[in-house]
Order: sequence, then C-alpha cells, then structure tokens
Amino acid sequence: MGRKPKKQRTEEQRIRQAELRSAAKKARRPDRDDIARMLLWQMISSVQKKSADKRDSREMLDKLRNQIVDGLEAQGFDVRESEDVFEGLTKRYANGIFPFRRKLHLKPGTDKGE
Repeated sequence: MGRKPKKQRTEEQRIRQAELRSAAKKARRPDRDDIARMLLWQMISSVQKKSADKRDSREMLDKLRNQIVDGLEAQGFDVRESEDVFEGLTKRYANGIFPFRRKLHLKPGTDKGE
C-alpha cells in the first residue's frame, strides 16, 4: 500500500494534535514551556535571594545568562537581543513577586463544552 496523500496526512496530524492538546488541558498537564518558565524563574529568584553579596549574585547571574545565551545563539538567536531579554527577566523577577498569571482555564470545573 502506498503512502497517504500529504493533505490527508496533514489533516490526520492536525486532528491528533488537537486531541493531544485537549487531553493535556483536561489533565491540567503543563507543557515544556510552562516547566521552562517556572525553572528559569526559580533559578533567577534563588540566586537573587541566597546571595547576600550583590557582586556574588551578579557573577552567578552572568554565568547563568552566558550559558543560556550560548544555547540561544546556537539556535540562531541574536546574542545582544538574548542578553537584553534575560536582563529584562532578571529585573522583572527581582521583586520576588510571583510573575505569572493564574491560568483560569486550568481551574477545576471550568471545562467548556464538556
């Protein structure tokens, strides 16, 4: 049997992906980006809180920034822009306030159409 036409494969993939997203939402399963966002916030916040010496804290943040920016550069992102985004996040996270909005669609009992 030959390969399915591209249009059919694409449509089947679209349906599969929609089902996976729906199941993940129903299970309230975080995705890779949710985990990465939380991890970065935890890393930056812990460096800022645990280091009494500002210079020490800055050195650790610079080391973390360099590792992250190197990885982004390897993916093709601009180094300067990547550094700017990291520094912006560092400033945003500096106040210690939880920076993320609640995802109201994940609250129990908010399943639409189910």
